[in-house]
Amino acid sequence: MPSALPPAPSNLLEALNQSLFISINARPDTPAGLIHLAQLVATVPLFLLPLALLWLWCRGNSVKRNALLRAVLVMATGLTLAQAIGLLWPMPRPFVMGLGHAWLNHAANASFPSDHMTLFACAALSLLCDGVILAGSLLAVIGILVGLARVYLGIHFPLDLFGGCALAAIGNTLVWMGWEHCGTRCTQAAENIHRRWLAPLIRRGWVRA
Repeated sequence: MPSALPPAPSNLLEALNQSLFISINARPDTPAGLIHLAQLVATVPLFLLPLALLWLWCRGNSVKRNALLRAVLVMATGLTLAQAIGLLWPMPRPFVMGLGHAWLNHAANASFPSDHMTLFACAALSLLCDGVILAGSLLAVIGILVGLARVYLGIHFPLDLFGGCALAAIGNTLVWMGWEHCGTRCTQAAENIHRRWLAPLIRRGWVRA
């Protein structure tokens, strides 16, 4: 088991980041049930996110579908930026540095920013800005829980979560700048495909036209 003593930080921000990580990270005496619960929270919601968005699309009207399509584009933009940062400025994960305790198997790739936090923050912020308050608020809460669980399990630093939130703001701004020029056409095109491919389900009333 790696040591819980942090390596010497090079600046104040890194020192604060490592200190917060150590205070959140689960310890060897943490109950196994709590570790298992955190593992579920850290992994399962990401797989449910696309299913939730798809369900909202199938049951929503054109206004809600416009918001959902924009949210997906914001997510794609945020994730692209996150991958670029990870390639150009790779920051090691805590367990790579021998810091704290890792309770979830993970590749030793870039830690900053958190892809999970980026995706949830992008979806939540975009929907909230579009007036889809309930779904946006729920995704925001779930995203925070997922992010904290991944810090708790020792595979992310707290700063990685803030990085994901910052990318959500940037991605949301970039998409909104161009959406007014092509958003309506994109939504109409997506709805036309939806009506052609899901025509049998629409006729049965299982999916909204």
